[in-house]
Amino acid sequence: MISRVLLLLLLVAGPVQAQTAADTARQAAAQLTEAAIGLEQALTARDRVEALTAVIRAYEGGLSALRDGLRQVAIRERALTADLRAREAEVAHLIATLQSMEREPGPLLLLHPSGPLGTARSSMILSDFVPALTARAEALRRDLSDLRDLRALEQSAADSLVQGLGGVQDARVALSEAIADRTDPPPRMAEDAARIAALLGRIDTLEAFSEGLGVLPPVETVADLSLPLPLPVAGRLLRAAGEPDAAGIARPGLVLATDPAAIVTAPASGTVRYAGPLLDYGNVIILEPRPGTLLVFAGLSRVYARLSEIVTQGAPLGLMGGGSPGNADFLQDSVAGGGASRSETLYIEVRQGGMPTDPATWFATD
Repeated sequence: MISRVLLLLLLVAGPVQAQTAADTARQAAAQLTEAAIGLEQALTARDRVEALTAVIRAYEGGLSALRDGLRQVAIRERALTADLRAREAEVAHLIATLQSMEREPGPLLLLHPSGPLGTARSSMILSDFVPALTARAEALRRDLSDLRDLRALEQSAADSLVQGLGGVQDARVALSEAIADRTDPPPRMAEDAARIAALLGRIDTLEAFSEGLGVLPPVETVADLSLPLPLPVAGRLLRAAGEPDAAGIARPGLVLATDPAAIVTAPASGTVRYAGPLLDYGNVIILEPRPGTLLVFAGLSRVYARLSEIVTQGAPLGLMGGGSPGNADFLQDSVAGGGASRSETLYIEVRQGGMPTDPATWFATD
């Protein structure tokens, strides 16, 4: 019995954070279920664009949480495996020693070489050690039970994964169709388009283009900006403003790494000053939340926003590029703990009065 308890204690070094991972995975599954229900309701909603945008955000959040949960499980399992391999020799030695002790007659084990006093001291030490050993063994049993639950969750995650990836893809298709059904062009769209076309023929930098947007009529309303603004897309900070890229080029904006096909939404209400391809930036959207302030988003694959359109905070601006990851790729990236899934990049620049300002002072990048 003692040998088995010691062996189990050696298998796990430190507490297992199983419950945290389990909670994360369960919450992710619940989030994906709610998103699926929301998708059914959004297809018949009065404002399908707004409803579908919220559904896509919910799906992306659920899939991200699911990936984090699976990653926590995989990290802990790898730690247990590595710990076992590192302690194989120690475990074998202890088991051999304990088995030898179990073969000795009971009275002989109670005798200490230094006599009765040593025997008494050994008994006192043993009486203190046994409760602590029992408590650790009980904690270990709970941890191992949690690990078994986590492995079961890991197996069932495949079902949630298939449903989640399929659901978010359906929602993106439905959103594209809902946006394509719009028949009401924004006011001044035609005349602003003519001015933009003339401007594009004269500029060769994003800075020059941003300054040239002054030829457009001023916005009619001033948005009440509350800083920091939410990021327009779910992602992580890849490069800060002024940080050089691999080619040694430093730009005044920041770069976010995002998942393929992630939705990009308006971080604030404002007027769309430009939407479409621009120079070598790919598809670009320039939003003016108040006169003289421009929010530039570059690197989108699909553009939903329209020139001169007034959008509200959270409105869909477009989608990032790249194909949606398959079930196997998503699961492999989650377990491996890599960042391969966030293969797309969105460039964000903020300009005030024609001058660039650090986007980190505008957006919640943490």
